[in-house]
Amino acid sequence: MKQKGATFTKGERLCSVRAISDLFSGGRSISLPPLRIIYRVMPEDPSLEPVRVMLSVPKRYFKKAVDRNLIKRRIREAYRQNKLPLINSLQGSGNRIDMSIIWNDTSIQSYDITERCVKETIGKLTHLK
Repeated sequence: MKQKGATFTKGERLCSVRAISDLFSGGRSISLPPLRIIYRVMPEDPSLEPVRVMLSVPKRYFKKAVDRNLIKRRIREAYRQNKLPLINSLQGSGNRIDMSIIWNDTSIQSYDITERCVKETIGKLTHLK
C-alpha cells in the first residue's frame, strides 16, 4: 500500500519552457553544497501543484549519461521521500513554489549525503514564507 503523498507525479515536475525561463530570470538562489536551489515563490493557483521541481545535473561535470541519471534518480527519490513538510507548510499560505535542484559537485556522492542535502534544502524552504 502506497503512502499518501510519497509520489512524484507529472504535475509536480517543472516542464514548461516559460515557467523555467521565469524561474531562472526572477528566482532566488540557495547554495547548500553539493546542491544549488533556485526557487520562486508565487501566488497559489488551484490548477497547479503547490511545489513543482526540475532536476539538473550538468554535462560539464559528468560526461556519461549513466552518471547524470544516477544522481538525478537519487535526488528525485530523496525529494519524494521528504517533500511532505514543504507541501504542508504551503497549504493555507496562499503561495506555491517552483524550484530547480542543480547538482554542483564534480563527484558522485552516496545516497545518504544526497538525502541529507535535500532535507536541509526542504527545511530552509519550509521556513521561508
